[in-house]
Amino acid sequence: MSLQTNLKGRLRNTSLPKSHGLLPVFEAVVNSIHAIEERVGNAAGKIVLQINRDVQEDLELDAKALPPIVGFTIKDNGCGFDSKNFKSFETLDSDHKIDKGCRGVGRLMWLKVFDVVESESHFFDEDNEINKRFFRFDDKSGVHDDKVLAASQDQTGTTIKLIGFDESFRKKVPAKGESIANQLLEHVLWYFVRNEESPKILVADMGENVDLDALYEQHMHASAYHETIVIKGQDFELTHIKFRASVNKKHQLALCASSRLVKEEIIQGKIPGLYGKIADSSGEFTYTCYVASEYLDNHVRTERTSFYIAEDVEDILDEITLKEIREAVLDRTKEYLKDVLCENVTAGRKRVEDFINEHAPRYRPITSYVEGDMLIVDPEKSDKDIELHLHAEWYKVERQLVSEGHDIMQPQSEEHEETYKERLGDYLRKAEDIKKSDLANYVSHRKVIIDLLTKSIERLDHGKYAREEMIHELIMPMRKDSSELFLDSCNLWLVDERLAFHNYMASDKTINAMPITNSDSGKEPDLLSLKVFDNPILVNDQHSFPLASITVIEIKRPMRNDMREGEDKDPIDQALSYLERIRDGKVTTKSGRPIPKNSDIPGYCYVLCDLTESMHRRCRRANLRITSDGMGYFGYNEPSHAYIEVISFDQLVKAANERNRAFFDKLGLPVA
Repeated sequence: MSLQTNLKGRLRNTSLPKSHGLLPVFEAVVNSIHAIEERVGNAAGKIVLQINRDVQEDLELDAKALPPIVGFTIKDNGCGFDSKNFKSFETLDSDHKIDKGCRGVGRLMWLKVFDVVESESHFFDEDNEINKRFFRFDDKSGVHDDKVLAASQDQTGTTIKLIGFDESFRKKVPAKGESIANQLLEHVLWYFVRNEESPKILVADMGENVDLDALYEQHMHASAYHETIVIKGQDFELTHIKFRASVNKKHQLALCASSRLVKEEIIQGKIPGLYGKIADSSGEFTYTCYVASEYLDNHVRTERTSFYIAEDVEDILDEITLKEIREAVLDRTKEYLKDVLCENVTAGRKRVEDFINEHAPRYRPITSYVEGDMLIVDPEKSDKDIELHLHAEWYKVERQLVSEGHDIMQPQSEEHEETYKERLGDYLRKAEDIKKSDLANYVSHRKVIIDLLTKSIERLDHGKYAREEMIHELIMPMRKDSSELFLDSCNLWLVDERLAFHNYMASDKTINAMPITNSDSGKEPDLLSLKVFDNPILVNDQHSFPLASITVIEIKRPMRNDMREGEDKDPIDQALSYLERIRDGKVTTKSGRPIPKNSDIPGYCYVLCDLTESMHRRCRRANLRITSDGMGYFGYNEPSHAYIEVISFDQLVKAANERNRAFFDKLGLPVA
């Protein structure tokens, strides 16, 4: 029974990413290399890849633009399409030249990207006479118009024309001839670094030729180094190559099959010290390791754009995964480059140490639980990227701790008592270090907030000062109350540590919108806090006597100097008025329970502002006393039953730093 082949169906089922539009062209060059290897004679091998452009559109284009590519011509002096090679070409999935890694489907790639292929070839027939063969190839008629004619030259060779470049592929490939030559060199680099001689390959474009030999010499920083490693009984040939730093490349791993480049993977940063350009005694270079193996040849996909190899599969003993290949190769890379990576490793480790010491001491307690290589980063990384990296490592340690915590309470089967005690001790030490890290993070957060507050009260570039909303958001997000916020979102400790303990807190909400009062006032205090002690310990043992306090905080723009009498312009009067309105309403706890004797509820009013001339005047008129350092005012307003404190922004920063100085010193954080 014979099976028929549907060419269009095969093309439809053959995948080729749009970004791989040059692959069929490069495969044609590889075919030419093979044809040169098969020919009879000692003449030097030569291949010319001609880039064909649409010269008709040349006049319509911008002077700097290149005419679009419409096709390619590949000319070689190889053995040509003799009867054996032509029969193989007509047979899809042919096993002819399978020893060279040919899969018999390369011609399908031509028709995925080009409309038609024309071939003119000179070859030796069975009588050792040179003949010429011509044929066309497209998706409608397959191989057609084939004929053998009298030779028109006395040497063997083939000219392949790839005509009608599909626009969807053309848009995704480089337009410059030099860029195409660079990509071709990468694709056939194996033929240049192997011990056998490679043919001369030229890329011709608009009268200019790029010689791949010269390009290779231009790219190479040093001679290639070859070695073989074994993974699960399979040999893998590694070719370590140093490219000159001028080449626009990143450090990468290149997996090859059948002497062709198939898959590239960036390895920059995957080895400690392998960041950006590295240097040896001859100067800077970028690194690539080419990997070849019979295993890769046998597992490459038909279209040679990837492999039938799993990334990582557990419990399959005979299968080699991409992860195993990568790890084995990177181990050898680390050894090959160890001398040139030392300086980067030292700088990368110092970068992490300095960042922890100066900005993120929270990570110091967990560094002993992190792999040494993970504490080395690219010295050029930003603080943000280092923070994200360290946080990921911290999270791994914490997850491991949680996992160990579930197991630690049950001794393992037949576990000796001393072994269990040692395991328990290790767990407790790690748990203690994680808690130290949490505390360090909390203290570091306070340092950052103080630094931000310091910046927010400085004069801006245009000579003005930030609006009060910026400072407001630092202390507590606006238009929120305590039911909408996590405690970590508030920095009320900047004003008073006791404000962290409240029953209800509102930020920039109208009084009538607050659930703790029935007041109909539409006024908006900046910050308001209600504190309730449900069961205070009193000397007379009246455990259920409800006490409460109401705190009002007013924030003004830095250096504001228009304070005057009246609620609208006097922040002290504003704060006291808010307090009275809340008391006039029926004040309740957050849960709706009434608080008796509203007029007797202690009131605390804080005004945050700069002590400008007009603010000094308002403080004196309110009969407040200036502090000994001259950076604030305080006093008690008898009619309102309220303690009043006016705090300058400088004093706010200074006091916050002083209250936290012992913690900052312990962590080595600088305090201005």
